[in-house]
Amino acid sequence: MITIDVSVTPEIAASPEALKRTAANALQMPVGDIVRIDVLRRAIDARRGRPKIQLRLGVNADKPTPIFDKKNYKNVAGKPPVIIVGSGPAGMFAALKLLEHGLRPIVIERGKEVSARKRDLALLSRQHSLNADSNWCFGEGGAGTFSDGKLYTRSNKRGNIDEILQQLVAHGANRNILEDAHPHIGTDKLPAIVSAIRQTVEDCGGIYHFNTRAVDLAVKNGAAQGVVAADGTCYEGIAVILATGHSAREVYQLFDRRRWLLESKAFAMGVRVEHPQALINEIQYGKACRRLVETGLLPPATYSLTAQTGGRGVFSFCMCPGGIMAPAATSPDEVVVNGMSNSQRNSPYANAGIVVQVFPSDCRTIDGASPAMAGMALQQATEQAMFVAANHSQAAPTQRLADFVNGRFSALPIKTSYLAGNTPAPLHALLPDVILQNLQQAFKQFDRKMRGFLSSDATVTAIESRSSSPVRIPRDPASLQHPQLANLYPCGEGAGYAGGITSSAIDGVRCAEKIIEKVVSS
Repeated sequence: MITIDVSVTPEIAASPEALKRTAANALQMPVGDIVRIDVLRRAIDARRGRPKIQLRLGVNADKPTPIFDKKNYKNVAGKPPVIIVGSGPAGMFAALKLLEHGLRPIVIERGKEVSARKRDLALLSRQHSLNADSNWCFGEGGAGTFSDGKLYTRSNKRGNIDEILQQLVAHGANRNILEDAHPHIGTDKLPAIVSAIRQTVEDCGGIYHFNTRAVDLAVKNGAAQGVVAADGTCYEGIAVILATGHSAREVYQLFDRRRWLLESKAFAMGVRVEHPQALINEIQYGKACRRLVETGLLPPATYSLTAQTGGRGVFSFCMCPGGIMAPAATSPDEVVVNGMSNSQRNSPYANAGIVVQVFPSDCRTIDGASPAMAGMALQQATEQAMFVAANHSQAAPTQRLADFVNGRFSALPIKTSYLAGNTPAPLHALLPDVILQNLQQAFKQFDRKMRGFLSSDATVTAIESRSSSPVRIPRDPASLQHPQLANLYPCGEGAGYAGGITSSAIDGVRCAEKIIEKVVSS
């Protein structure tokens, strides 16, 4: 196969025959000599007012390029068990890696399996009834299952991204995630993929325990031997992978109470900004490209923005073109917002988290919290303040973006895509100063980069506070075990070592590989 990079119009990118002609011209060979073309990578260059599609093509393959070299998973029934706490990306991909090497994953999940979880999400959005164990953050698949399924990561030095993407394709994802520079699956597709991964694990002898909240670790002679559940059951194994996600505050409280090593870390908080998708398309592609979007030759436009204000970074996070906003609280007295979109990205709205770096030095102790927990205390107190501002409901506080920047209350009505409804509120008077002042300055910078960003149709909804964990559970860099607790592998976003589906999956694989190495060498 010959690999070439080409830049083409959206019309050519959508036509296999036109691509063949383009490749033939680039290689100076007859079109008839090309047996097939595989798109290996796809990205959009929207600069200079006329979008181009950047393609990496595999040309002249004699046979179809295999999508996935299917793993020969072993039957692990009766094999040494490894306890995995959490069934998010880190836990799922750790389980698959253990299967490859003959170890039995026992997955402990506080929430419900993915189909039952959907009903709890509906109750939260429609009736503001929150299940503390089954919500947008907790349950099979983790927080990413119902939050768009973005797969882009910069963590390519930590592990094999292609392995993760190929596993997802093998379990039902569209193969275009292997091509796109910023791949995503869609919240409408992810639940079936998550279920398929569980089916693989169970078919090979692994076990899932749903509705099972881990409340303690079984420790003997300085080593983790298992996990104690809320009902008193102890699940024992040769190792424990702690992959509980960034919202499992009880885990941090357990470590703090037991005086096991725990660290504060920088994190981020901010708001969800929402625009009409048509406006973002016009800003990014130009007015002349409306037809290309309407006919599907160009996808709904995205953006990625950064600014430096007050000595800290402000940046867009989890941008959801053609998306909606959803309630992501994990306690009935909090308001937390998140974004998501389905695979078609066909909502008339575009939203993104715009968040500000928060450092440990910014966090004051609240209600006697230890220094390691001060960031979590600030995060939680801000979420609770938003709940009060929303009249003690999940109808999130909302303000027009221009009014937020200028410190004005927004007049009714304010319409957004937020599933649980909105409460008009003066967010400029409610957010912590470190968040407010830096957001206001950054939005002015963003408008200079994207003319029209400070539109009268744009809104801000608060609070976007779960982009990362304010706490890190430390681990030895070589063994990936907790420094005080042998056989315990803090993992993924909840432990502070990942940020998103793919990087969490990679970290789960790394922890599983360390356990495998230890078993092989013993």
